[in-house]
Amino acid sequence: IPNFACPGIPDERLFEVVVSQAREAEESGFDTVLVMDHFYQLPIIGEPDNAMLESYTTLAALARETSSVQLSALVSGNTYRNPALLAKTVTTLDVVSGGRAVLGIGAGWFEQEHHDYGFEYGTFTQRFERLEESLRIIGPMLRGQNPTFAGDWYQVENAMNNPRLRPSIPIMIGGSGERKTFRLAAHYADHLNIICNRKDIPGKLTALRQRCEEADRDPATLPTSYLASVVLVESADQAATLLDRMSPGQREGVFVGTPDQVADSLQRDVLAHGIDGLVINMVHNGHQPGVIAAAGRCLRPLV
Repeated sequence: IPNFACPGIPDERLFEVVVSQAREAEESGFDTVLVMDHFYQLPIIGEPDNAMLESYTTLAALARETSSVQLSALVSGNTYRNPALLAKTVTTLDVVSGGRAVLGIGAGWFEQEHHDYGFEYGTFTQRFERLEESLRIIGPMLRGQNPTFAGDWYQVENAMNNPRLRPSIPIMIGGSGERKTFRLAAHYADHLNIICNRKDIPGKLTALRQRCEEADRDPATLPTSYLASVVLVESADQAATLLDRMSPGQREGVFVGTPDQVADSLQRDVLAHGIDGLVINMVHNGHQPGVIAAAGRCLRPLV
């Protein structure tokens, strides 16, 4: 759920719409509900001052409004939180939800948020150095260990993390970088969510296999998913009209069509290459009752 600014919905009803989407997803077969970890809306979706809920407050509230879906941020910006505090936050979400939390994490990239909120942005390389140090702290804490670590960016000493419900909470890394992101996923993650244009998927999977080989890891032990923007419409004519309004680059990044058309495209362009699962967002009309259920019906047979 990347968009909270729904047409005609005042702020006091905003969370009701989020809950409705989460429940509809759960009832129609989706196994996870995810929200963005941002403070401003992204430029490709809307204006910076559009409504944007804080992710972990929202996920904790959704934990009490759902019963079976996993709950995660896609993905937590590492630069926004001390890693030990993030481990504690995700573990508390796991307790509150009855064992349904997933830690999604990435290096962070939205410079305006960092500047306006006073978070250190740093260089591209520094953000990935910080992410790796965080993973060396967070991973053990999510497995019930009490790590002591002294790095260039973070330090902890015998960092305890109780209470816990499970032996381990899964870590999902999200991103597109073949050298840095994929290397960290091969070393530290239980799941990799790949973000790229559909035409680039085969090359991304080749790079991921290389990173796993370098880490002496069987690629089969690192499940993947693909982030797809989906717009469901009722007819092929509606789909054609929407696609005509988009630039070639926009068309490459979104799956538009009837439920059957979208399912066929995702099977052919994504899953057929060896991606294990799908994460979809529905910015255009996901807030409308019944749209997520229609997506569930057409996508569930694929995976």
